Amino acid sequence: MEVAGNTPTASFLTKIGKMQSAGCQLCKTAREARGESTNGLGNETHGHINSAGCEGMATTVTAAHNSIWRHLYDNMHAVQNPKSKLKFVTLDKERNMSTLWGREEFLRICSKEELVEKGRDIEMTILLKKSQETRYNLDPGFFFVNCFWGR
Repeated sequence: MEVAGNTPTASFLTKIGKMQSAGCQLCKTAREARGESTNGLGNETHGHINSAGCEGMATTVTAAHNSIWRHLYDNMHAVQNPKSKLKFVTLDKERNMSTLWGREEFLRICSKEELVEKGRDIEMTILLKKSQETRYNLDPGFFFVNCFWGR
């Protein structure tokens, strides 16, 4: 069944009485593959499936995001005015904060230690996802630092 070119989600099918649960089937499958509990699944909606928050689609959504970003980035660089003060620093490949802060021009802004301290403070304000609890429990002291450097 399709409605306006969209495949109905579990959330919609539950609403009209065709399914028992609105829980995301993609998240359920991903958790089962990892041997984790399938309790507390997010509702399967189009927004959920199309986000990196969906455990079953996270890799695909992230790859699509990165592909689009690289395309935009390459086009912005290609049309950049030579006199522009804007400088593209990652033409060769994507970088995270840790690899950027290995460069001299970034170290002039602040030290890596100062950046880590502020980054950890910011990361601690972001709610922990259920899928992150195991990593957090292994090393709470470095969990937020690793999250920051992974961005």
